[in-house]
Order: sequence, then C-alpha cells, then structure tokens
Amino acid sequence: MLSIYKDCDLLLDELHKFSNDVLYLGASITDDRLEKFEKRIGFSLPVDFKYIMKKHNGISLMDTEILGLDAALLRGSSLDEVYIFEHEADSAFPVGFLPFSPDGRGNHYCLNLSEQKEGICPVVFWQHDYAYENINDVEVCNVKFADWVKEVMIDWTLEDHNYDGTEK
Repeated sequence: MLSIYKDCDLLLDELHKFSNDVLYLGASITDDRLEKFEKRIGFSLPVDFKYIMKKHNGISLMDTEILGLDAALLRGSSLDEVYIFEHEADSAFPVGFLPFSPDGRGNHYCLNLSEQKEGICPVVFWQHDYAYENINDVEVCNVKFADWVKEVMIDWTLEDHNYDGTEK
C-alpha cells in the first residue's frame, strides 16, 4: 500500500507544477463523505482514488476533470449525482461502474469497481451511445486510477501545453 500512496503523492506533486490558471484542485475531504458514498453505492472505492480525493475533492486540468463530492465544484456536477443520473438514465450502465470523468460528449471514464482486487480497479471508457453486447467489450484504459491520472491528465496535457498552459 505504501507504494500506492507514494505514487499518488508523486502525481500530486506533478499536478502542482501546473499554473493555477489551468489547474483547479479542490479542498481536502476531512469528513466521512467518501465512506458514506461507498455505503450508498455498495462498493469500496479504490485506494488510489480515495487517497487523491481526500487530498483534493475534485480536480480540473485544462479540459479534463475528476468529479468531486460537491455539486458547487467544477461544472456543477458531483460524483454522487452523476453516478445516480447515469444509472437511472441508462439501464445498460453497469452497476459497478463509477463515472468520475466526463469527456464532454456524454461519455465517461469510469472506475470498474466490480473488478477491484487488493484495493485497485481498472479504469474503463463508457460510450453512452454504443450498445455493448457484453460488459467485457467496454474498453479498459488503465490498470488503475493513478495510471489514468498520469496518462490522461498529465501526459496528454503536456503533449500540447506547458505547465503554465501555453501551447507548445
């Protein structure tokens, strides 16, 4: 577990290199909101996701965001509200999928909580307009949430932009 926390701290250090003009880091979660959310959805959250959420309740870098547990954050959507909406609006949306990052087109990166092993679960990409014949057809993007943060939030941003948000 210590290596997971160390990896998360390194990711957060990397995120802190970005200018506040392009980065939003939510306040720490110091209460039991995450634990109440886990009870509500019937799944434990992966260790890396929970650790980062406790440090920053919602993150936004350029156009990529990680939803927090407060609707006042970011674009007015919260993790719990999006979870409920997606599961009520789309009967095919798997119960074990937790949508944590919208792509702006109705699709979401999700934690596949039903595949969690030793506190880690894969990140999948759910396309809202695709009729999956089998849940195994959903694209696995990353082995764990921390890998997703590194690749999608940090690396993809740095392909085209500097830490201050200017284009390369």
